[in-house]
Amino acid sequence: MNITILFGGSSFEHEISIVSAITMKKVLKNSSLTYIFVSSDRKFYLIDTDKINSKLFSSGEYKKSKELVLKQGGFYSLGMFGDKKIESEVTLNLIHGRDGEDGKMASMMEFYDMPYISPRLEASALSYNKLYTKFLAQNLGVKTVPYEHLSMNDKRKISMAYPVIIKPVCLGSSIGVSIVREAKDLDYALDVAFEYDNDVIVEPFIEGVKEFNQAGCFTSKWELSIIEEPQKEEFLDFEKKYMDFSRDSQVLSADISDTLALQIQESFKSIYGTLFKGSIIRCDFFVVDGEVLLNEINPIPGSMANYLFEDFEVMLGRLSQNLPRESAINIDYKYIHSIQSAKGKA
Repeated sequence: MNITILFGGSSFEHEISIVSAITMKKVLKNSSLTYIFVSSDRKFYLIDTDKINSKLFSSGEYKKSKELVLKQGGFYSLGMFGDKKIESEVTLNLIHGRDGEDGKMASMMEFYDMPYISPRLEASALSYNKLYTKFLAQNLGVKTVPYEHLSMNDKRKISMAYPVIIKPVCLGSSIGVSIVREAKDLDYALDVAFEYDNDVIVEPFIEGVKEFNQAGCFTSKWELSIIEEPQKEEFLDFEKKYMDFSRDSQVLSADISDTLALQIQESFKSIYGTLFKGSIIRCDFFVVDGEVLLNEINPIPGSMANYLFEDFEVMLGRLSQNLPRESAINIDYKYIHSIQSAKGKA
């Protein structure tokens, strides 16, 4: 399979995306990979697969790579004797955060009629924003962690009991996240979060809460990963997640009852539904007093959560053969012709 890995982007999670992209080289061993890097100023570069490493980007050496342009059907390199298309069967959107998870790349690839693996525009909009995710889950009958929402100009007052956890609404990888144990520390935590976003979610911080991760997709059938119980300290901070994003070997399945596993799987299926068709997502759940609560949706999980699947590469191939595509619309100008005819014009 010929796969294009699209990574980078103008995002606080730019470096995480680079780590995820490099990891794919270890994971997709039987596929032909083409790497296209989106720089922070949103230019496209064709990266040599054999030479890809983190220093290439931190040093700025990537700027010596061939720059690409988008045309109908895919990416092209420009040349004196004509433009050359970058051949690809499918593009894997591996841009975390803004650009990748907010729907920009999905819209771009849809517009240029490129087959791609990623949440579509509507799914991106609802999962990128943690507040909208709450609304989606509520509508689907999936319970979530209780929350309060604060905007930058709101009064800095919350009604829930401490300790709480503060999260920027549109950011992942635990960036800007703080645990607040006393009211006197709330202002500082909000200052940190508002450095990254104009809106925050406030949730109760549940000491020692049981957390489980479920990933999957729908091809012609449900393709569910194992359920993982991530190892953590107080919460999965940036450094821990950064290291996790480089994982390329399968982890162990959580030691839970069949009943709990089924509850988690059914909640995942409800969230995924038809909305996320064409993508591999990971949902993070809490279990509180025997009740399964959705914590977050990861629409483009680190390293695509490959470590949760028995054969990620084969599954990716099945997904690439079962992607949703927009139907063609036949525009025949019948309406305009009828107006012109009524006015006696040819």
